[in-house]
Amino acid sequence: MIKKEAYLNKLNTEFKHPYIILKRIFDVVLSILALVPVSIVVFLFAVIIIVDSKGGPFYSQERVGLMGKRFKVIKLRSMRNDAEANGAQWAEEEDPRITRVGKVMRKTRIDELPQLFNVLVGQMSLIGPRPERPNFTQQFSDEIEGFEQRLLIKPGLSGYAQVNGGYDISPAEKLKLDLFYMEHFSLRLDFSIFIRTITVVLTGDGAR
Repeated sequence: MIKKEAYLNKLNTEFKHPYIILKRIFDVVLSILALVPVSIVVFLFAVIIIVDSKGGPFYSQERVGLMGKRFKVIKLRSMRNDAEANGAQWAEEEDPRITRVGKVMRKTRIDELPQLFNVLVGQMSLIGPRPERPNFTQQFSDEIEGFEQRLLIKPGLSGYAQVNGGYDISPAEKLKLDLFYMEHFSLRLDFSIFIRTITVVLTGDGAR
């Protein structure tokens, strides 16, 4: 029997808001519209990854989503094939595990594009808290009061914390920003985050 993570016992009722239904409609429509151009970009970078370094172009990671449900995200590989031979670890600034093409993809967030599939099938939203890996979710929930509250809403491909802090903010800071997003949950805020995301992609702000 799989042991139930402690943070799941802390979750209360799933976040409810009238905008959630409209948000899901936007997720599906925009994902479908973006499917063709995104597929072309992903294919081109997949070929470049194969030429640039050993290993396949894609990899998957288990993440924790809405109400603690686990799912696998799909990403373009931006690190060496043996990057986690010693276990899961945070990416560092100027991380030597990142490949040459990986630096470009992480700066522009191109490595995240395959997650559009996760959005389409309903595991993620275009905008929401960044989904964490199970071991980090447990660790941060133990160390930071209320960190598990981020699981009351569907995780996002981009989000308020991502565009306001990038990779460099601490888990505690990330929680504050995600709770702010949940408190001000709206179409207007999502649109603002979408515009900020485009700026981040173009400038590489907050990349690691």
